[in-house]
Amino acid sequence: MISALIEVILPVFLVLGFGYIAVARGYFSDEALDGLMRFAQNFAIPLLLFRAIATLDLSHGYDAGLFLSYYTGSTIAFALGIAGARLIFARPWTDAVSIGFSALFANSLMLGLAIMERAYGADSLVPNYAIVSIHAPFCYFLGITTMEIVRSSGRGFGRTAVSVARTMFRNNLMLAIGLGFAVNLSGLVIPGAIMEALNMIVRAALPVALFSLGGVLVRYRPEGDMGAVMMVCAISLFIHPGIAWVLSTQVFHLSDGFVKGAVLTAAMAPGVNSYMFANMYGAARRVAATAVLTGTLFSVLSVSLWLTILGV
Repeated sequence: MISALIEVILPVFLVLGFGYIAVARGYFSDEALDGLMRFAQNFAIPLLLFRAIATLDLSHGYDAGLFLSYYTGSTIAFALGIAGARLIFARPWTDAVSIGFSALFANSLMLGLAIMERAYGADSLVPNYAIVSIHAPFCYFLGITTMEIVRSSGRGFGRTAVSVARTMFRNNLMLAIGLGFAVNLSGLVIPGAIMEALNMIVRAALPVALFSLGGVLVRYRPEGDMGAVMMVCAISLFIHPGIAWVLSTQVFHLSDGFVKGAVLTAAMAPGVNSYMFANMYGAARRVAATAVLTGTLFSVLSVSLWLTILGV
């Protein structure tokens, strides 16, 4: 475990820490951080996903057992988060859905890809890219649909469906994913010069995203209902990857690389999108923000445990 922590996880969290310190100490302004985060989330990361999906061997990466191992765990995590928020902490339905979304949306991009690459190399990322390619659409569709249903107040199916669709297709990640699939399925070849330009930007995507995430965490003060936060962390860091591990090894008998991709992606802390979702609906924002920070800190140890189980 110590070896995994030092060789794989520590460099990733050091980049996070550099971003946190730079902002906390005033070396990096809020305006500069916002610009860097916009570059990462709205430009570099979408281009990374576009390139990955446009060049992904769908016949190899897209495996039903992989998706069922990961997304069954995701759906159960979402349901557990909602149920816990309602039954244990007596939160209103909108808060409960927001808290469930925090348990659902793992940081599969900024942390998941970085840690998987550090642990097993760039060639190991095929299952991660396959999971990530439908991660945002799946999670947002499930979260937005559930939230719109609990907020519908008699609006009817049609208006609820329109609201879900409008919210879904305003997301740059989804546009990039859609374009990537269009290029892949059409057989179009990206010209060499354009691909090289994409490669240059993509190489900056993960380190910039990690540094930015560290800076953004300065804004997420450890406030809110800590009981709900700890529940989200337990579901995200242990229950979700535990389900993925059981299904991938005992039910679907996936290859070693696909098991690692499914479990490690599931083991990531709640992503920043969980706070964006909470902020979008004005529901359980403090819980979501605190879960991002607390889960990211705890994942230093929990990911070390999962790496030890999986073998580094």
